[in-house]
Amino acid sequence: MAKISPPLSKNPRFWLLTLAALLAAALTFSLGQWQLRRAAQKQALMVAIEGQGNESILNAVDLATFKNLQEAVHRRATVKGVWRADHTVFLDNRQMNGKTGLVAVTPLVLDGSGQVILVQRGWVMRNFENRAKLPDIQTPSGTVIVHGRIAPPPSKLYEFKGVDTSRIRQNIGIVDFSRETGLPLMSVSMVQTGPANEGLLRDWAAPNVGIDKHYGYAFQWFALCALVAGLYAWFQIIHPWRVKRKQALHA
Repeated sequence: MAKISPPLSKNPRFWLLTLAALLAAALTFSLGQWQLRRAAQKQALMVAIEGQGNESILNAVDLATFKNLQEAVHRRATVKGVWRADHTVFLDNRQMNGKTGLVAVTPLVLDGSGQVILVQRGWVMRNFENRAKLPDIQTPSGTVIVHGRIAPPPSKLYEFKGVDTSRIRQNIGIVDFSRETGLPLMSVSMVQTGPANEGLLRDWAAPNVGIDKHYGYAFQWFALCALVAGLYAWFQIIHPWRVKRKQALHA
């Protein structure tokens, strides 16, 4: 019996589907590789963040020497200053330990320099019965010592209106808040660390740059690429060959 090989079809539809399958497989494979490259970039960023955290602890004098304060982000810091409690605001819909509440943010006038840094002091549960009621937290007067790490400005959530000036608000922008308060705010913020006190929790989550997300997306794109290749091989090559073979055996 002659050996039956999968024939190459002369049907234009076959070649059209072949071209479409090749393009889809190439596109999904390329997107998977792109996600892997993004994951590698995020991994390098995570290493850089950890490296920043291992650098020496900054003080107010050190911060004043940075031409670009973004270079100080993720560095540990210990600063002395005076709270501007009259400008404390609470950022809404912030999570800690799986619960949603408020993050207290207070400007700190740094001792000896007059510079002002916005400090994310900690998390407090919101009063859900009276959403306009301000949390009961303590803000010491006089000079205080604050331990923490330099961070970007507080992260922003989606908001339905423009600039908010209430004490409880969704977001806070450095430039807008500086204009609102008249304080010369630094372009970075500080996340206060340490044990819970003053009515605030400080169980901050570690910085998450989303590496696992990119690996998940890469897996999905590669799986889709494999699916396209598998479906094409079955319906355009294997199945027609099996049909022809069966017809030849019964001829």
